[in-house]
Amino acid sequence: MTNSLAKFQTLLRELFQFDCADLDFGIYRIMNRKREVIERFITNDLPKVVAEQLESGALAEQAQTEKELQEVRQRIGETLGDAAIDADGNLEEMYHSTPLGKEYLELKAKSAGGQGRDALEAAILNHLYAFFSRYYQDGDFISKRRYSKRQRYAIPYNGEEVYLHWANSDQYYVKTSKYFRNYSFAVRDITVHFKLKITDVVQDNVKDDKRVFLPSAEVPAWDEEARRLYIPFEYKLLTEQEEIIYCKKNPQEAIIAKAVKEIPKQLDKGSDALAALTGEKRRNDDGKAVSFLEHHLRQYTRRNASDFFIHKDLKGFLVRELDFYLKNEVLNLGDMEVAGEDRTEGWFQMMRAIRSVGGQIIDFLDQIEGFQKKLWEKHKFVTETQYCIAVGRIDEGFYGDIAVCEAQWNEWKALFSIDEDQTDLFSAGKDKTGKRVEFLKAHPMLVLDTKHFDRDCVDRLLGSFDDLEEMTDGLLIHSENCQALHLLQGCYLGQVKCIYIDPPYNTGKDGFIYRDNYRHSSWLTFIDGRLHALLPMAKNDSALFVSIDDNEVGNLINLVKRHSSSVELVTLITAQLNPRGRTLDKYLAKTHEYIGAFALFGGDNAIREIQKGETAQAEYRDRDEKGIFRLLELRNRNPVFNRDNRPNLFFPFFSGPEGGSVTLEPDSAHTIEIYPRNSRGKDGCWTWGKAKAQAQLDELVARRVRTGAWRIFRKDRLHGEEGDVATTKAKSIWIDKEINNENGKELVGHLFGKAVFDFPKPVALVERCIEIGMETDNGIFIDFFSGSGTSGHAILNFNRRDGGRRKFILVEMGDHFDTVLLPRIKKVAFTPEWKDGKPERMATPQEAEWGPRIVKYMHLESYEDALNNIDFDEDSAQQALQFDDYLLKYMLQWETRRSATLLNVEKLSQPFRYTLHIHADGQTRQQIADIPETFNYLLGLRVETRRVYYDDDRRYLVYRGQIGQQRVAVI
Repeated sequence: MTNSLAKFQTLLRELFQFDCADLDFGIYRIMNRKREVIERFITNDLPKVVAEQLESGALAEQAQTEKELQEVRQRIGETLGDAAIDADGNLEEMYHSTPLGKEYLELKAKSAGGQGRDALEAAILNHLYAFFSRYYQDGDFISKRRYSKRQRYAIPYNGEEVYLHWANSDQYYVKTSKYFRNYSFAVRDITVHFKLKITDVVQDNVKDDKRVFLPSAEVPAWDEEARRLYIPFEYKLLTEQEEIIYCKKNPQEAIIAKAVKEIPKQLDKGSDALAALTGEKRRNDDGKAVSFLEHHLRQYTRRNASDFFIHKDLKGFLVRELDFYLKNEVLNLGDMEVAGEDRTEGWFQMMRAIRSVGGQIIDFLDQIEGFQKKLWEKHKFVTETQYCIAVGRIDEGFYGDIAVCEAQWNEWKALFSIDEDQTDLFSAGKDKTGKRVEFLKAHPMLVLDTKHFDRDCVDRLLGSFDDLEEMTDGLLIHSENCQALHLLQGCYLGQVKCIYIDPPYNTGKDGFIYRDNYRHSSWLTFIDGRLHALLPMAKNDSALFVSIDDNEVGNLINLVKRHSSSVELVTLITAQLNPRGRTLDKYLAKTHEYIGAFALFGGDNAIREIQKGETAQAEYRDRDEKGIFRLLELRNRNPVFNRDNRPNLFFPFFSGPEGGSVTLEPDSAHTIEIYPRNSRGKDGCWTWGKAKAQAQLDELVARRVRTGAWRIFRKDRLHGEEGDVATTKAKSIWIDKEINNENGKELVGHLFGKAVFDFPKPVALVERCIEIGMETDNGIFIDFFSGSGTSGHAILNFNRRDGGRRKFILVEMGDHFDTVLLPRIKKVAFTPEWKDGKPERMATPQEAEWGPRIVKYMHLESYEDALNNIDFDEDSAQQALQFDDYLLKYMLQWETRRSATLLNVEKLSQPFRYTLHIHADGQTRQQIADIPETFNYLLGLRVETRRVYYDDDRRYLVYRGQIGQQRVAVI
């Protein structure tokens, strides 16, 4: 084996991640199943391919000529003496006319510029090494486009007027969590698991880089029968004492060094588990032995602090780059000119050889990368679906079932601090169940969670609703946001009215540390993929708001506008969210952040000047000498009543020329009567005097004028002269206490009675965006960086305030989905006012009427789950080996096609028993996937009814609804 071959084979083993051969999860588990095949390719197939190229055509002839030349030179030395040929290969002139001299000169002329076989092989392998090594680094292929020796880097350009480009724009950002949930490695027959417990994690945009991976106080657990060792870790901030122990400069390194010494001491001496951890994995650069434990601790902590990507088209990228490499690095015109025309064919054959061998390696690499891309892009399964339903919306026939569900009552006591044992006129003398039923009737905003009830009860409950989609006011999705957006596209294509997102600000402390420090490039790829999945769901007149700070504001604007020429940056709002300044800033303490306000796709937009279309004509039924108009009015939102059937409920009011104070019309002698319906369908009545009505109007308009979101009109005309309409517009600088970050933190603290989330956005900030972006009281709002649920809270506030039915979709992937976001929505749905973790008051009948009816929440399969649900069909593999290029191009796709995560059609014969391996709470377990709900989203089904029917013991789940304009039933 030549040194060049050995060097290139070592590189290939690195490309195929042989150093991770003992890892037992994700793509590593898949690679390990095919490790033997890959090794056979590197060790046996590759040298054969290179040999075949060298043993044919001009290269073979060149090598043979060089070989014959060396043989003649040796004979000359033996017969004429060593002095006959000098060090440069020149033959003494006195020997030119000899037969041996003539043969030597002829072969020397023929081999001019040529190389022997070993030199040719080395040249090919060295070029391949140089090419592949420049693009690979620590598990990823970096998009370094080097187009010539003189011009080291170049940006692809196809003639566009403006093109925003960044280093890894042709990749997917796939780091879906801040830490490994599942890290395991194998040593002989023993599997070692690092079991992680997350504590004290900062979830907002202002990140903290002092969190480290620290061995837990719990001792490792050894399962002798299963041959598994579990080592517990925590991801946390160090205490002051721990900072002293581990030092502040590089605590993670000190922790690893201590853990390598301490963890083995916690295991029995002489045990197999101890031997597995302390055995030698490799040697470092100094020749010192590195144990399996130390190696994987470093791998574990490094991987958790890095970004990972998947190429969208690795083969296309590498083939293009190889072509440029061949033209600029191998095809050297100067050398070719010196060698002469006779050597030209050899040059081109060498290029073909490099391209042929490189192409096979590219095919193999692309198969693996393409397989990961397939799993990333596929629609993920819904693994769990539950519903939170306001008790007042549930038929009282179910109250008996609810009354005996202890799990539900325990949750209510914990969340809402309810006292079910209180006795009143209606519950006196009744048993526990009877008291609970009366309690349910008296508290219509109690939020029932279907997770506490058995399948039969949930089937009957959901079957009692005639239009589930219309009744569902909110959707919460626990998922990586890109995966969730892809799944939602079928149901919400072109339907989202307003978007607000609060993505990571890329402060340098939030994980974007891509290879070669492409931190901004990593962030752009991260945001770009999510915008690509989001924008198809936006309406033509929709609005997008993005919170951001100085680090990426410029890149953000260019990136959003890049997606469509009809996307307009309306303004960049400056908001003073941190009046005292951020402590993490190195120089000036920034008090401001930005909100990019974008109008999408050029349609009529609430952010722009309001344009009235034909559909609005009906609202303009008053006329004067200048044309038709409408007066700004305080509308009663109860759909039963309107201006025509209750004229005494209609009171127009006016603002002054500058949008000043509001007064009732002079002839308004009536009182304002508001008729909300309570949960039992009876009408209640509150009568306000004129003074009270005036105060209510002043407060209402003052709030709207302050935010600038509601335009105050004297007369609002479809067509009219300038000056007819007096308006107030939203200002681009927001400075007041309502949008202070401290308010957001204080509000969440009151909801939960303690700090449960760092730096939640203030509700008022999102409310202002909603006021500007959703001029109507309905429509769909989405936030796919939902954090603690501030956006959902803001929508619920609005709906209660004006009786609207805006729907919200929130997406979040962190653990706090279940511990903060979902409980927050339940709490705010129950009542709007909280203090010290307890409700300050019960919701009023009007608040109950316009509170959320149903909030649905789902969990999705993750990308890591998809990887861990891959199974191999070894039988079909043996049958497919006969096909050409099978190992290079089709092996993974063919052998894994029956995996559950890729939709095993045979398993659909039992759709309610379709199982996946899902990782949660530090362990992987089998879980039944929600196949019906998954298919509803894939089909784009708007569900009206969900009902269950039985034929003896056979259960039929039947959905009825719409796909587009077509009514369908799905059984």
